[in-house]
Amino acid sequence: MSKIDTLLARRTRGHALEQAFYTDPDVFQADLESIFYREWLFAIAACELEKPGSYVTHKVGAFRVILVRGADGDIRAFHNTCRHRGSILCKAAKGHAPKLVCPYHQWTYELDGSLLWARDMGPDFDPKAHGLKTVHCRELAGLVYICLADEAPDFDTFANRARPYLEPHDLSNAKVAFESTIVENGNWKLVWENNRECYHCGGNHPALCRTYPDDPSVTGIGEGGETPPNLQAHFDRCETAGLASNFHISDDGQFRVARMPLKEGAESYTMDGKTAVRRWLGRVPFADAGALLQFHYPTTWNHFLPDHSIIFRVTPISATETEVTTKWLVHKDAVEGADYDLKRLTEVWVATNDEDRQVVEDNQMGINSPAYEPGPYSQIQESGVLQFVEWYCATLARRVAPQTLAAE
Repeated sequence: MSKIDTLLARRTRGHALEQAFYTDPDVFQADLESIFYREWLFAIAACELEKPGSYVTHKVGAFRVILVRGADGDIRAFHNTCRHRGSILCKAAKGHAPKLVCPYHQWTYELDGSLLWARDMGPDFDPKAHGLKTVHCRELAGLVYICLADEAPDFDTFANRARPYLEPHDLSNAKVAFESTIVENGNWKLVWENNRECYHCGGNHPALCRTYPDDPSVTGIGEGGETPPNLQAHFDRCETAGLASNFHISDDGQFRVARMPLKEGAESYTMDGKTAVRRWLGRVPFADAGALLQFHYPTTWNHFLPDHSIIFRVTPISATETEVTTKWLVHKDAVEGADYDLKRLTEVWVATNDEDRQVVEDNQMGINSPAYEPGPYSQIQESGVLQFVEWYCATLARRVAPQTLAAE
């Protein structure tokens, strides 16, 4: 048996994973090859590519990707490597270019990836055979996802379910008001496990707890039982107003959507609980509609509110380092200083992200100890963590097992 097979076979269900899952470089490489190089990954908000030629670069493991809006308005993704001798094409994190030009020998590509010009390559050279290598790319209601696999898994099941929930938020008319990127010195799974419960919220997130309920039925999964009456009443009110809201988790556990209430009287993630933006993003008809909570493993969780939206992206760097990028989206015509105050808009989640960073790093340091032994999850408070770990282990087993058999 391979190392991964052995680790999966001996784990105790309902308990935290053993140390190697959070520290071992071989496990981390398996995570990349079996999950991050195979699944659909959230990349950016479509509004970040404002016009033809706008591009954003992104790195996932060994892969570098360019996302660019074409002359036809479509968003495409390409591997950020020239078809000549492999130089990266776009070195900046974001920018604008009428063509994609290699800085090494100036091979020039159209925005659709086709090779336009290559100097002194001789009469037998066929430019059509040397276009940029494409990366699977899909836009969903203003959110852009990519897949690095040669053959991408199904995306439509997720898209068709999530689209009615997302469309009232009108993300195509958004802009990024603020962006934050932090590196947490912890394994990417610890970042997710921390996100999937609010067991820790009361002791760690004073600002967030002003508006976000620590009710485990909001953060957790709550499968297999009746929806609590307060949640069902909230779902029914929103659904009656034309907002898709009812809790749904996919059959394979990879994504969930639900429009959850905030604390009574709260309208947004602000210190006073009131909306943060005067000019709302989207068509949600009332301020106390709560937050549409969406996650899609392995890269994103999101909070879509009546006045603005917050999107998060998780990118693994090493076995013990994870990049977390957060973007606050507001209406494209909202004016800072008039329609919103940037500090008021962002201060709750800026603080929460830093608090979560500390929690994850403390968790990682404890796991690094030879004395670490996996303990049991709380069935009441950590159903979301249990669900994530089951998804992770099932996905890893499904992808690693065929490779192991092939090697034998």
